[in-house]
Amino acid sequence: MPTIVYVDDSRDDLFYLDYIRKKQQIDVDLFCFSTAETALEALKQRVAEGWAPPELLIADLYMPLDGGIGLVSRLRGDDRFSTMRLAICSGSDADEDRARALEAGADFYLEKPLDLAAIVLNLEV
Repeated sequence: MPTIVYVDDSRDDLFYLDYIRKKQQIDVDLFCFSTAETALEALKQRVAEGWAPPELLIADLYMPLDGGIGLVSRLRGDDRFSTMRLAICSGSDADEDRARALEAGADFYLEKPLDLAAIVLNLEV
């Protein structure tokens, strides 16, 4: 079962993704965080305890303090997370947002609302 970390300052978006996971009975471990800092600390703790990094981290592009770009950049610079796939998500479909996300080291850019079933399917490929 894949593990996904989702970081978004919108409690509604966090709730929605977990609701979809339950409603559609998607077989995934989903961990939701409302700040980049709490997600990063949880990831560090997980690795320190001997767990493998999650298969995927999805971070919202626009968050206060440290947005998705900052988090992705920090994770890309840390060898402990080199195997983890990283995604930036946003309600924006602007080409410049997509380009910024990919330049920061994201593997892909996702538009909201997130399609969790499709995301999990792509992890299995």
